[in-house]
Amino acid sequence: MNKIPTLFLRDPDDRKRVLPEANPVCQWVLDGEGTPTRKYDGTCVMLDEDGTWWARREVRPGRTRPPGYQPVMTDEVTGKTVGWEPIGQSSYARYHAEALAGLGEQPRSGTYELIGPKINGNPEGVPGHELVAHAEAERLEVPRDLGGLRAWLLAHPQYEGIVWHHPDGRRAKLKHRDFA
Repeated sequence: MNKIPTLFLRDPDDRKRVLPEANPVCQWVLDGEGTPTRKYDGTCVMLDEDGTWWARREVRPGRTRPPGYQPVMTDEVTGKTVGWEPIGQSSYARYHAEALAGLGEQPRSGTYELIGPKINGNPEGVPGHELVAHAEAERLEVPRDLGGLRAWLLAHPQYEGIVWHHPDGRRAKLKHRDFA
């Protein structure tokens, strides 16, 4: 799980905003490649091939990593390390257990978005805790230019954003709040 790059470069004076310049590593999106999907507003969890659940965790510079933490990458700009911690020690453990109990079927290995009433203030508006498989995220029809994407995202505030999936595994994202 590497951090997904933002489609447009961030404003160095206001990192919450994007500039009207494509991130070079994401140019493929503007070239019409990849499948756009809904970005859900929750927290990322993963079921590995061994059947173990993990929760995404960011560790700030100078902070102690939790026991069993599996670092994946460190952001060169912020110094934050992104990785996985065992779900059982995550602050989301009980909500994850509720979501698992409601699945009704054995989940497949992969990443999921944990959403629900106790996750990020429940921006998804769901009545109970749920797991949404990233591989099965809602497909979207969206423009491929800055102006069109800005207009589309501002017209769809119910979506946290868009994630594009390239067949070779690359991903790119753009969030509603990049324009708010």
